[in-house]
Amino acid sequence: MPFFITGNHSNFPSVELAHEDGLLAVGGTLSLEMLTDAYQKGIFPWNNAGEPVCWYCPDPRFVLYPKNLKVSRSMKTILNSRKFTFSIDKAFTDVIRNCRISKGRGDGETWISDEIENAYIMLFEKGLAHSAEAWRGDKLVGGLYGVQLGKVFFGESMFADDSNASKFAFINYVREAEKKGVEIIDCQVYTPHLESLGAEFIPRKKFIETLGKLI
Repeated sequence: MPFFITGNHSNFPSVELAHEDGLLAVGGTLSLEMLTDAYQKGIFPWNNAGEPVCWYCPDPRFVLYPKNLKVSRSMKTILNSRKFTFSIDKAFTDVIRNCRISKGRGDGETWISDEIENAYIMLFEKGLAHSAEAWRGDKLVGGLYGVQLGKVFFGESMFADDSNASKFAFINYVREAEKKGVEIIDCQVYTPHLESLGAEFIPRKKFIETLGKLI
């Protein structure tokens, strides 16, 4: 059984107690206090609308070191073309809503609930969450959002309405983040898309130790 949290207290148990799928705790709220405390400890929320908040800390952890970013020859061509333009924090609300739509299961349900959306908009307004956007003309066609604490960026979700748009936004954002001192990007769980860009698995213990040094 996962640990149950009551109220608005960020009393998370040791991440070593997480289930094999990464589930650590259930309950609590998506308050600023709980979210920031969770991220500092390597924990992130993931739940469905109408259900208690579920908190995860998987082992191993899927991460990207900006210095190890891989850019394919075809993506270099796209990056050097004028197909897309790039921006940061220009359309955070639109990005998270597009991620919500793209992650739907066809029945209107998605883990990006109203509560999740509102919580990350709050983090954005506090300067803790950021978005990266890919535009084709004046149309938003791809992007991603996540949370930055210290020298760590915790990626949450991305979307693309145009081929390679999310990769375009991600690559540009990683490059900009590295210039600003970010040393590791948390991708949370495995995807072939992120693996192709250089993401890799590291032990949870190493990830938690890294957070302690960089936040």
